[in-house]
Amino acid sequence: MFTGLSAFPLTPLKGESLDEDAFVGLIERLVLAGVDSITALGSTGSYAYLNTDERARAAQLSVESALDIPVFIGVGALRTRDVLVNVASAESAGAQGLLLAPVSYQPLTDDEVFELFRTVTESTDLPVVVYDNPGTTHFTFTAELYSRLAALDGVASIKIPGAAASPVGWNERIGEIRAAIGGEVTIGISGDAHAAEGLIAGCDAWYSVIGGTLPAPTLEITRAAEFGNAELARELSAELQPVWDLFTEFEGSLRVTAAIAEHLGLVGADSLPLPVRDLDEAAKRKVTEVAESLDLA
Repeated sequence: MFTGLSAFPLTPLKGESLDEDAFVGLIERLVLAGVDSITALGSTGSYAYLNTDERARAAQLSVESALDIPVFIGVGALRTRDVLVNVASAESAGAQGLLLAPVSYQPLTDDEVFELFRTVTESTDLPVVVYDNPGTTHFTFTAELYSRLAALDGVASIKIPGAAASPVGWNERIGEIRAAIGGEVTIGISGDAHAAEGLIAGCDAWYSVIGGTLPAPTLEITRAAEFGNAELARELSAELQPVWDLFTEFEGSLRVTAAIAEHLGLVGADSLPLPVRDLDEAAKRKVTEVAESLDLA
């Protein structure tokens, strides 16, 4: 279940409320594309900006709209208390897995992060994806901590950040992680620009930002890598280089993804949670030019 393409949709807002029609439309688009799983309320889904009631509703809509596609729900929060509330709402919605990031304001220690995951895995029968995202959590996982977490009953996958590396460097990195966690826990790559190399090097899954809005090209990359066609996977990823460049230029993927979704008519303007704002009009025009030049749909 924690293999292939897991698509991370936006959680669009209309004013201060969840735009339920747009959100359901995004989920249905992923179902029609045939993604392997859907991860709602990841960073692309703005989970940290939503209260527990809003997250419960998004979880419910995700599962109801996903038909037979497995749905994983992001449950990370500052307080363990709130994490457990989110776990319960994901269970009630019928989710098939959880995505957990060690969200913090005060820096967390390795032992504190381990205890967070231990507490969650002991509170639920749902499998858990370890969300390693130092760019947002400012917490860096070590191979030793990966190993400790992989030994917990319930940890099913580790979502690692992407990084620029040579094919040899990728092979060494994935080999080190695999040696630490064994063969039962899957490794998923994030950081879309580096996903092809991660999959080629042996990652089992791609946890994709842009896949939640553009499932077709990301599925092509995933399938090429799965079938052992590294050259095609790299070529298809290179075709999306203008999108990866936008992520770099505008210092992250969220605003760019929202602008692409708006261009495609999937979400409305100002769909992000304040204080986060859309790209300005000049930047949106640049995103539109890229989308049209690549015939993104």
